[in-house]
Amino acid sequence: MTTTDGLVERLREALDKEAAIALFRGAIGRESITGNEANVVSYLAEAMQSLGLDGLTTAEFRPGRPNVWAERKGTGSGPRLLFIGHTDTVHVDGWREHWAGTEREDPFAAPIIDGAVWGRGSGDLKAGICSSLSALSLLDRAGVKLAGDIAFAFVGDEESGQPGTGVSAGIKDLVTRIETGEIARPDFVVYVEPTRLSVYPAQIGFFITDITITGKSAYFGVPELGKDALRASHAAMSALWAHSDEIAARAEHKLIGRSFLLITGLAGGGYIAVPERCTLSLIRKLLPGESLDKAAAEIEAAVRSAITDPEIAVEFSYPAGRDHQLGGTAAEIDETAAEVGALSTAMAEAMVGRGVIEGAPFWSETPFFVNRLGIPAVYCAPGDIRNCHTYEERVEVEEYLAGVVGFAAFMARYCGVVD
Repeated sequence: MTTTDGLVERLREALDKEAAIALFRGAIGRESITGNEANVVSYLAEAMQSLGLDGLTTAEFRPGRPNVWAERKGTGSGPRLLFIGHTDTVHVDGWREHWAGTEREDPFAAPIIDGAVWGRGSGDLKAGICSSLSALSLLDRAGVKLAGDIAFAFVGDEESGQPGTGVSAGIKDLVTRIETGEIARPDFVVYVEPTRLSVYPAQIGFFITDITITGKSAYFGVPELGKDALRASHAAMSALWAHSDEIAARAEHKLIGRSFLLITGLAGGGYIAVPERCTLSLIRKLLPGESLDKAAAEIEAAVRSAITDPEIAVEFSYPAGRDHQLGGTAAEIDETAAEVGALSTAMAEAMVGRGVIEGAPFWSETPFFVNRLGIPAVYCAPGDIRNCHTYEERVEVEEYLAGVVGFAAFMARYCGVVD
């Protein structure tokens, strides 16, 4: 689908590329590994203030760890659109050693190399945050006035990996404020996770299960006196892989494929003795509509059916609760909804080959809106999830600038414009 309003061409001509790139590189320069979100929140608050936004608020969701939000009020006759993203990034362990002696050595220097901006957090997801803010600046430069409201909210604690963090504490605080009416309820949400400017109206669910299997140690020469935890783990893994095949065969989702489980860790054993203890870790992928509670019960049943010795103990734990106590729920909205199509069209006009409607192969925080608040939400932003969390994290400059134009066009068409 294409439009004939000439808006994208007008916006492209008005774009201040240097300012948009400078905002992006400056955000990367503010290190914000989970727990240190405040370092980039102050930077974003300055940028939001420069845009003349109303209701600029910085509030801690945990001591020393703030969210920030603000809005541009329209004339009151259009819908309210929220752009949201997380401010924290994963760690940089090993980055400097990997790139020692090169332009990429400093993970926060944001060098432009071969047409891409490099650095930790570039794709995940400071490109999305900065392109959304730059989009409103672009509308101002182009003289476009909105009928509806544009809101921005940037939250912390999305990434896992740092001890005691990564439980979505930032967005939990934010959605509670929406539920109580302290923050106005949006009509549509764009979460700026990297999608290469595709639009993701569906995403997977997940949970992590840690399994501890405890037998009894014994001298190696008399193994009949022990209870072998490694042997029991082998039986458990065989049962889990069979269960994975069974759940994969149940259904296939058009956008996000099939469910499965993946055993991600195995540790245990002893030294010249019957191994007493072994631990397994796995992650379960879920499709929209699947119950986390039912899926977890099935896993526990599969393991217990494989380990029948009553003297071998099995314990389960679920360390990654998000919008559900066990993990994160899957979410989807109608992929044919007008808002989804409008965003897809804007991105396709902004950059050839983009704006494709796909499913998210990752879990992030739109379920807080879709499942908890009942507000339609999608993922869309510059950046490629496939290089995020790696030493290769980067965003193509051309794609970033197209994201600015595409977001601006969507803001205008969704919210409506006034003369």
